[in-house]
Amino acid sequence: MLQFIPISNTAVTEPVSSGIGVPSMIVFIAVLAAFVIAGFVFAAILRSVRVRETDGLNRKKIRETWMEIEKTSGMGLMGAKLSVIEADKLLDTVLRDMHIPGETMGERLKMAAYRYRSISDVWPAHKLRNQLVHDSTLELSTGQAKRAVKDFERALKHLGAL
Repeated sequence: MLQFIPISNTAVTEPVSSGIGVPSMIVFIAVLAAFVIAGFVFAAILRSVRVRETDGLNRKKIRETWMEIEKTSGMGLMGAKLSVIEADKLLDTVLRDMHIPGETMGERLKMAAYRYRSISDVWPAHKLRNQLVHDSTLELSTGQAKRAVKDFERALKHLGAL
């Protein structure tokens, strides 16, 4: 590219530089590379010091509670009903301990589903628990109760609590 600069009625042509020379471009690339490397290092440091959501869980207590739920589920129809209610309560406690936001168990399940996709598979079991608590005339089979308890168990395992 040429630039014309008028000097006393005569035109003179001079080459125009693009504004960035080779040394400047090398410095720019080096600084950019340093920022990228620093970003990766910073991200690695954050990953190493970040506390996982499940690190605050008392897994020993959760396992003990779960063993009691399984034992109760084998004690006839009333035991099956109680085991569904207790399994739901245990899952709710785990979600709270993981600091999943929500005023109710249903809200916490919805929020947890954003991060743990398969947690939404526990909805039928949670709805069954709600029916057991709010409808005293509900006819429950032991098969329904066992399926619900299994769904709660899968959810607890998926969250890393069991």
